[in-house]
Amino acid sequence: MATNKSVLLPWIKNPSYGDDSTPPVGKQLQLAVIQEAAFVQMLRLERRRTERSGKQFMLVLISGEEFRAGSGTTLLNNVVATISSCTRETDFLGWYERDTTLGLLMTEIGQADTATINIIVQKISCALQNAVSPESFHRLTMIFRLFPQEIEKRPKENEPFSFYPDLSRRHAIPKHGAPVKRAMDIVGSFIALLLFLPVLALIGALVKLTSKGPVLFCQKRIGQYGKEFTFFKFRTMHADNDPAIHREYVTRLIAGGGDLGNGKGIYKLINDPRITPLGRFLRRSSLDELPQFINVLMGDMSLVGPRPPLLYEYERYQTWHKRRVLELKPGLTGLWQVEGRSRKTFDEMVRMDLRYAHIHSIWVDLRIICQTPRAMFSGRGAC
Repeated sequence: MATNKSVLLPWIKNPSYGDDSTPPVGKQLQLAVIQEAAFVQMLRLERRRTERSGKQFMLVLISGEEFRAGSGTTLLNNVVATISSCTRETDFLGWYERDTTLGLLMTEIGQADTATINIIVQKISCALQNAVSPESFHRLTMIFRLFPQEIEKRPKENEPFSFYPDLSRRHAIPKHGAPVKRAMDIVGSFIALLLFLPVLALIGALVKLTSKGPVLFCQKRIGQYGKEFTFFKFRTMHADNDPAIHREYVTRLIAGGGDLGNGKGIYKLINDPRITPLGRFLRRSSLDELPQFINVLMGDMSLVGPRPPLLYEYERYQTWHKRRVLELKPGLTGLWQVEGRSRKTFDEMVRMDLRYAHIHSIWVDLRIICQTPRAMFSGRGAC
């Protein structure tokens, strides 16, 4: 892997220690550890670089209760010194979680194969084992994560996304937006369900009378952080249809190649033979989406946000595509619905979702909600 070094960062003068260029005894190693907020930001930037360059990086998380202040200074210094001596100058050591978990950010390790990863894991593990007592070593927990491979699949239930601590509550910028947004979701969805109750009943009856099968179409979708939830809408297709046609279309669409049969490579499949005559009207007017107010009320979705993908869609996403389901809760409407809908390509839709993630606010949400009825009833770009 590479060259030795005594510390990861140069000593920086600290007013609390006076003007000496040398830190007090026992302080140098601890000051080599980057503070939590800065380390999390560096991790975020490294994700962005990798999404564009494709060059992998590794995140090593070393956790120990003995790291807490006053109980494990010697152990912490030994771990920091050891990590510093067996990693590169381009690697960064910092607090992933203050006083609990150290993070080692190993940048640009290239297209690492299994053998290379095993060498890195063994090198760090052996170095730590030789630097601390056997009892302390066994109380340490080490996790090795490779980006972007680790994000190719969804995590198990309650398993965190190690590469996204900046999206957690711990690092959220204090503001009133999130509680207000959730309150708006609850109030808005509850009022909408009451107002549209006669329409819901009428559409349900028409669906039942015009084709065989259930009134509601219930499907598993991927929500924020890869969490799976049941997605509701009125059934617009014949029952027991074969999803292969849509799966093949989505695969080619996300890959961005070939003639998709509609001339533009747009997001929705046109002239889908599985759709019923009533279903075409419901889709064009977006009335089939009304049951999703239940999803909003339950907290699986928001009134405004990116559309939740199917599992087989998510599995075919490129790394940067996945940000649309990691950074925000999925929504019933959004920028894509009011500004593009099916007139946009898949990549254009993703860019619109990411733009919304960057600019979203209560006022932006209200503007999108106000524009949604016009987009629904104009049918422009709908399928």
